[in-house]
Amino acid sequence: MDIATKLLAFLVTLGVLVIFHELGHYLVARWCGVKVTRFSVGFGRVVWSRRFAPGGTEWALSAVPLGGYVKMADEREGEVAASDLPHAFNRQSVGRRIAIVAAGPVANLLLAVLLFAGTYLAGVPGQRAIVAAPPAGTPAAATALREGDLVAAVDGIAVQSWQDLRWRLLRASGADAVVLTLAREDGSSADTVLSLAAVGHADWEGNFMSVLGLKADFGPPLIDEAVADKPAARAGLRAGDRILAIDGVAVRSPADVAAQTHAKPGVPVTFRVERAGVTFDADLVTEVGDRGGRRIGLAGVRLKVDPARAEQLAVTVRYGPVDALGAGLRKTAELSVFTLRMLGRIVVGEASVKNISGPITMADFAGQSAQAGALVFVGYLALISISLGVLNLLPVPLLDGGHLLYYFAEVLKGSPVSDRAFEVGQRIGMAVLAMLMALALFNDLSRLF
Repeated sequence: MDIATKLLAFLVTLGVLVIFHELGHYLVARWCGVKVTRFSVGFGRVVWSRRFAPGGTEWALSAVPLGGYVKMADEREGEVAASDLPHAFNRQSVGRRIAIVAAGPVANLLLAVLLFAGTYLAGVPGQRAIVAAPPAGTPAAATALREGDLVAAVDGIAVQSWQDLRWRLLRASGADAVVLTLAREDGSSADTVLSLAAVGHADWEGNFMSVLGLKADFGPPLIDEAVADKPAARAGLRAGDRILAIDGVAVRSPADVAAQTHAKPGVPVTFRVERAGVTFDADLVTEVGDRGGRRIGLAGVRLKVDPARAEQLAVTVRYGPVDALGAGLRKTAELSVFTLRMLGRIVVGEASVKNISGPITMADFAGQSAQAGALVFVGYLALISISLGVLNLLPVPLLDGGHLLYYFAEVLKGSPVSDRAFEVGQRIGMAVLAMLMALALFNDLSRLF
């Protein structure tokens, strides 16, 4: 069932993104008076097609579902009937050709705006950006942050949720520091400077929040289950117990408990526990486990956030129609710029090429987001739509951006690029895309196995 869900979500993702992309080309081509002979979802052999009017566009499904295309009347690609010559793509002005080619990626970006706006209209669930006490030695510990503070803004930009805080900090990667605006439990507010110097390039691709010392304050976690015959159960711990500290270090989330126990494989640890208003210590010796070749300690408990605390932290980010559209536009613009920055960091070696993913990872994430709910899946669709739009605008031959490069060169020199230059460019583009596809597939298989 899991594989079927992922495959279905992947096909829906591809179908929606490809159809919107090609519709962009199609609608602008028709608006410019160009004859479109075929609109295909998929490549290769046509498995189904229908033409709704004699001499009209053929609407088709093709065998390879990893893309699509719009075929226009074009003398460079085959014979064009005399009556259709005025409607051939190659006979259009360079401005019209630019508009037709750019329309596909622009349609993907517009789709992302609408999808994000839809999620903001419906209301995006999240949690308030309330922080736990920063661990000693972290950048956050050197600021005015203290347990229970709400991060209200980053560099003057309002923060709506913990997820929004993470995104604002990620956008600031490369900066020396940011200014956090804090709202305190006593009603006061304060600004404090958080240094980002300690976050390395690899950290930004992982859990940079931990490196900064920013942790969500979920409150002391509850034991959901103490697994039979495991250290915690043998020490007398049971479901409903509240874990306050481990070896004198306060814990404010299930992740804190995991971090403390994992760091102490096979050694005695002391859990400070609250049960029915009574606090006591439970001594146990963690089991030794293995995670990625690293020894970790295991207590044998399954934890959960206190439901009352979870309700207190919950927040829904919702806007009216106009504001939702504006928020969707801003989010799309920010993610587009961020995608370009990440690509630039990969090219100069500041980010790992492991960030390049292929269809297997895409299918996996599509399935996970679909299982997480409609809003998460819609957000994932928007994110992939942005990636598709931005990547297609890159000046790489064979991509839309490569064709735009030829047309802008034509504008500058006053005539089309030579057939030789076009042919060399296509070969270079094919080689670049083949290498990227091979790298993406290699990364996919590495993650899988």
